[in-house]
Amino acid sequence: MSVVNIVGTLERSPAIFETRAATSEPAWAKWSLIAVSIAFFSLFLLLPLVVVFVEAFAKGWSLYKDAVTEADAWSAIKLTLIAAAISVPLNLVFGVAAAWAIAKFEFRGKQILLTLIDLPFSVSPVIAGLIYVLLFGAHGWFGPWLKENDLKIIFAVPGIVLATMFVTVPFVARELIPLMQAQGREEEEAAVVLGASGWRVFWSVTLPNVKWALLYGVILTNARAMGEFGAVSVVSGHIRGQTNTLPLHIEILYNEYQFTAAFAVASLLAMLALVTLGAKSLIEWRQKSVLKELQS
Repeated sequence: MSVVNIVGTLERSPAIFETRAATSEPAWAKWSLIAVSIAFFSLFLLLPLVVVFVEAFAKGWSLYKDAVTEADAWSAIKLTLIAAAISVPLNLVFGVAAAWAIAKFEFRGKQILLTLIDLPFSVSPVIAGLIYVLLFGAHGWFGPWLKENDLKIIFAVPGIVLATMFVTVPFVARELIPLMQAQGREEEEAAVVLGASGWRVFWSVTLPNVKWALLYGVILTNARAMGEFGAVSVVSGHIRGQTNTLPLHIEILYNEYQFTAAFAVASLLAMLALVTLGAKSLIEWRQKSVLKELQS
């Protein structure tokens, strides 16, 4: 067949280049799946969130304001922010270092390090809290030494920070490792050949390439840190006004049948979750925009 005939055939058959559907199921199947998804989302995710805000304001703004501004609530808010402010930067440093080492270097024990990073995903947070009690409690391995040196970890802020750090370890590293591995080492190796130092390579080459994934990991880490309950519950001692974070304060209010106050404080956590979701969506949109610009 001549070139002219081929071109003519293609002009008469533009459907060859049309994008076909990924599946061939009928329309009713597609809309049924969409309906089931929307119903599941509405029943199990949206409705509980709406109920939290409805119950929080059920008895008026005045009671809501009193619930979120009383001394114990403020103490819980401050402690939650302190735990997140300490644990998130530390996990950020660890996550970047671990991801860089795993993605850019080959060494013995690499798979063990990957397994340890994923450990908080498989270990119950309650067990993590019990581990810290075993280590740093009054009758734990280091308990006598801590008592002699007048140091307190369990039932104090350091224990809460340690428990929060444990459960939030994987998020930054797990966001960065696949991206760094996909990008390869060519750009870093080229920078080294041109005489750049390790820090210069990191700040000028590695970090710009992973900045959106890094922000995404930090947001997830912060969200988990503020909402953590199990591990913190074990190591905190539930000392009202001293070692209660927001989730623990909500539990105490609910157990005391102060339902309006419990929902009011819960609405603060819900608002933090919505802000986190908004930031996450913004970063994902920005990532897609950058990818489109690079592809074009």
